[in-house]
Amino acid sequence: MSLDALASVSAPRRRRRRYRYRLRRLTPVGLLVVLAFGVGAWSGAHRAPAVAQAAGSGPVVAAADDPAQKAVTTPIVPLQLVHGPAALAGRLAPRSLAARAAVLVDAGTGQLLWAKHPHLQRPVASTTKIMTALLALRTLKPHQVVTVDRAVTRVPLVREGLRTGERVEAWKLFYAMLLYSGNDDALQLAIAAGGSKQAFLARMNLEARKLGMRDTHYTSPSGVVDEGNHSSAWDLAAVTRMALRDPSFRKIVHTRLIHVKWAAPTYSKIYVNNNALLRSYPGANGVKTGFTHKAGWCLVASATRHGRTLIAVVLDSGNMYADAKTLLDLGFRAG
Repeated sequence: MSLDALASVSAPRRRRRRYRYRLRRLTPVGLLVVLAFGVGAWSGAHRAPAVAQAAGSGPVVAAADDPAQKAVTTPIVPLQLVHGPAALAGRLAPRSLAARAAVLVDAGTGQLLWAKHPHLQRPVASTTKIMTALLALRTLKPHQVVTVDRAVTRVPLVREGLRTGERVEAWKLFYAMLLYSGNDDALQLAIAAGGSKQAFLARMNLEARKLGMRDTHYTSPSGVVDEGNHSSAWDLAAVTRMALRDPSFRKIVHTRLIHVKWAAPTYSKIYVNNNALLRSYPGANGVKTGFTHKAGWCLVASATRHGRTLIAVVLDSGNMYADAKTLLDLGFRAG
């Protein structure tokens, strides 16, 4: 056999041996690359949920130069709209009132004057509408036209009779809600101001936190549903102090009776304030009554004499007007 033939046969063998040699040297490198990729993928898969969990369960640390992010993560510092201890404690025995819970507060200073179970959580019926009015008045202009939502016509119990699709100026709904205590008016104002009932309820509960109302949770803009909707005498005094700072709110709750023009076929309506204290107690100027079977009779009352305004809250009382008068008298006598 010639040398050329031997060379042609041995050359492929030498190439195969070099290939196997290189493959043995490169195999560890390949394994290291695959291992590194696997570790990176495992780390990323476990790190992402941890970041998501941190974002959902606690405050996110913002960059030092990002003021917008700082604003988002700034904790709420609740206002102290009512503060104690009760200045007139001992001047009136708790058994003197029929109410299960009650407070008397100076509206100007927030000083607690007298209290009976002030933080007892109770269903509070239509006194819920104080918060609804407070928030809706911030959003809706008096002559803003509101189109009645279909859901509004299905609200239970007390309704003034709003009709689906009718167009109503917002101020009329405020009077109907706070004087006549229409539950359909409360829901319509909530939808108009918040975009939806649930969005507005979220605003109500957020506002309660801002106002330091630790005994309060809202599940209804009207209070017609007692389940999960509760507050306390203390918290109702707090939200009332804030609401009374709004001139529109003060004007509405002080109104005894109002004639309102309405579109055909209704033409006109008359709203009479349910708060009989306005007609029986000198200086009375608000605020809201409420009743459900679970809540009992509730009253948030305010009165002004000699430039001083007092807020009396009585919850679940068999004689709410007498209780409120007793508290207001106590406060005004003490000066």
